[in-house]
Amino acid sequence: MRVATWNVNSVKQRVPRLLPWLDQRQPDIVCLQETKLADDDFEELLGDELRSRGYEFAVHGEARWNGVAVLSRVGMDDVVRGIDDAPGFPEPEARAIAATCGGIRMHSVYVPNGRVPGSEHYQYKLAWLAALRAAVTGGRDATIVCGDMNIAPTDADVFDPDAYIGQTHVTEPERAALAKLQAVGLHDVVRDRWPNERAFTYWDYRAGMFHKDLGMRIDLVLASGSVARRVQAAWVDRHARKGTAPSDHAPVIVDLDEAPDGDIGPVVPPPSAAAPKRGSVKLPQAP
Repeated sequence: MRVATWNVNSVKQRVPRLLPWLDQRQPDIVCLQETKLADDDFEELLGDELRSRGYEFAVHGEARWNGVAVLSRVGMDDVVRGIDDAPGFPEPEARAIAATCGGIRMHSVYVPNGRVPGSEHYQYKLAWLAALRAAVTGGRDATIVCGDMNIAPTDADVFDPDAYIGQTHVTEPERAALAKLQAVGLHDVVRDRWPNERAFTYWDYRAGMFHKDLGMRIDLVLASGSVARRVQAAWVDRHARKGTAPSDHAPVIVDLDEAPDGDIGPVVPPPSAAAPKRGSVKLPQAP
């Protein structure tokens, strides 16, 4: 079974890429984030196309921002939209959806960005992560929590730790909150399989960051032990970040039980750019 997660950064904008990608990669379960589309509009835009490919789907969206979805061609039951007791900003946002697909409890999540360390949105991010942890604690044995976590787990998950000083996504409280989520029994399957390799999932649109491979690994697949033991391949589909009108994120693909493309990770195709000298590159948003 092939499981994938992808922050598409507007599903409406990404339709010309999403549908061919589904046909090419043939994922059985897909978790989408940042769909930026109300539920009825998602149905109108993609319903027939997805059903013709054998997918059931469940969505939890908003008209302009956020939005998450689960697509499945291995069944779908017990759909839950949102997280109990999750904070809002100020109202609850469409950032989480769960469904049982192929015997696995799937959680597609889009964690708040945090914006600026110490800001109200940053505190919201930490509170939201605590609510997510509570929601998955004591859950089903076969569980995957995946999506855009907006946190790079370690310094190895950014192109240069020096470039991120003072920025969100790398602060100790954020990483501690992610570690607490993993501590309920979830394994970072890409890092477990490729403990030392350079692998990113997000590259800023600006300043040629993708072509220079100046990215972050913030899109994660966190799996319970029973699922993690089934992993045969785990990789970043970097090809989907290339070309015309891409998302700024690449999909992460995990193959369970068998790997139709072989154990080809961690990044496919591998980038050609060399790692920069530490401290030599600034982020586009840096002063």
